[in-house]
Amino acid sequence: MTYFFQLVLSGIVVGSIYALSALGFVLIYKSSRVLNIAHGQLIATGAFITYALTVWLGIPIYISFFISLLITFFLTMSVERIFLRRLIGEPIISVIMVTIGLMSILDGLIYLTPFGSENFSFPLFLPKEPISMAGVSMSWTQLVGVIITFALIGAFSWFFKKSTIGISMRAVSDDQLASMSIGISVPRVFGLAWATAGLSAAAAGGIIGNTTGLNFDTLHAFGITVFPVVILGGLDSILGAVVAGIIMGLIQQFAGGYLDGNWGLNGTGVVLPYIILLIILLFKPHGLFGIHEIERV
Repeated sequence: MTYFFQLVLSGIVVGSIYALSALGFVLIYKSSRVLNIAHGQLIATGAFITYALTVWLGIPIYISFFISLLITFFLTMSVERIFLRRLIGEPIISVIMVTIGLMSILDGLIYLTPFGSENFSFPLFLPKEPISMAGVSMSWTQLVGVIITFALIGAFSWFFKKSTIGISMRAVSDDQLASMSIGISVPRVFGLAWATAGLSAAAAGGIIGNTTGLNFDTLHAFGITVFPVVILGGLDSILGAVVAGIIMGLIQQFAGGYLDGNWGLNGTGVVLPYIILLIILLFKPHGLFGIHEIERV
């Protein structure tokens, strides 16, 4: 029974990171109906900026973490202004293709730096001894990561439901022309959506880097790994990203804990979430919390 609860705890930790990573997809999609294929590269960028500020410049990690959020916020806002602003009103597939190109550019730039070919780890800043209770343990890094993750998720949820800018983003997502007619600046909303998604990506990168170490291939692959989470929860639902992230985290941990090595099976923790995703989408193609829009013709 202790092993079961250990897997549950591990699943919640992994799932919370999935949820925070998936938020970047949701934030952009809720305001522009665009999927950002370069999201994994933004996660890696945020993690490496935090590392550079902490190790190379000697800034305390809790300060460098928040500085990296600000840097990535303005970096992604600049990317939207330079590459994507002029595509407003163009077919969605055109914007998605630009994000694919952006993914390749960021890959190339990062591979030109030391971060592209080596493994790194953050200096220890929390106690080494894990927190144990009734045989179930959790590291201090994981605990802090989960707390920060849920605090950010709560802040983003409030932002979309209560703030003027968040409501404007939702309005632009529903109808750009109607939003413009009441004075909402669609370009400004798009820029803020990308900047906010970059902020969430940087937060996810910093937490992942502290939990598992810094490896570029692992970090940018996270952008693809969380894609089933986004689809399962619903592309436009923050709550869906949280619930689906926890579900996927638990599935991976249980599959890896109980199935790997049995009956000749290996790697089920990676494959099983995709299989379950396909099954669920057969019956609920808009995800668990996605909005089914009815178009009148």
